[in-house]
Amino acid sequence: MRTQALGHCLVAVLSVACGAAAAQVKPAGAKVNVADSSAASRAAGAADLHPVAASRDERYRLCPADVIAVAFPLTPEFDQTLNVGSDGFISLAGAGSVRLAGLTVQESTEVIRTSYAKILHDPIVNIELKDFNKPYFVVTGQVNRPGKYDLRGSTSATQAIAIAGGFTEAARHSQVLLFRRVNDDWYEVKPLNLKRVLHGANINEDAEIRPGDMLYVPQNFVSKVRRYIPSSGFGAYYQLHP
Repeated sequence: MRTQALGHCLVAVLSVACGAAAAQVKPAGAKVNVADSSAASRAAGAADLHPVAASRDERYRLCPADVIAVAFPLTPEFDQTLNVGSDGFISLAGAGSVRLAGLTVQESTEVIRTSYAKILHDPIVNIELKDFNKPYFVVTGQVNRPGKYDLRGSTSATQAIAIAGGFTEAARHSQVLLFRRVNDDWYEVKPLNLKRVLHGANINEDAEIRPGDMLYVPQNFVSKVRRYIPSSGFGAYYQLHP
């Protein structure tokens, strides 16, 4: 069956290619399996939409507001310190503007070297990062000090919550959400039951925080409905399940 399906697909491709040049008579018995072709197209489209995680050890890429020092060992008169603009460009003395945002230091070095090759013979260029976007994480929701924090060394989810002042009384410890960027278009969302972690039941669920991660602590059920519960009832009973 697989051989037959492959043959059908080859016939379809050849027919389309040759039909643009001249009319062609189909050989007897030749058929195109439209259903198989449509299914293959849908599968290919689905594969394109599937996010691919970036490498954890990927080299740092320059961002707007980064500061770099550009050194020319053989022509120090061209040494300069530059800020990456909000548009991602830097202005090189005597060599115009080039875009560095999104490039690694090695890639940026080559771009600058190529720019100065127009006015210098085989220039040697060195780049040093002076100021850059430091690794960070964000904690929001039901914590005492929500905000953005520098990521210094290995930090777990519970440690990140502690850095943000710990849970509030309204926090739902069992449904903390970890948002992690997969690429420019996708976020991975992972639920964490930190209630079990804090009770020592499942410490393996205490995820390690990576640069750019965000922890969201939702509000528990009791705190959501508390404002609708009368302070003095009329003999009614309420059973709440947090």
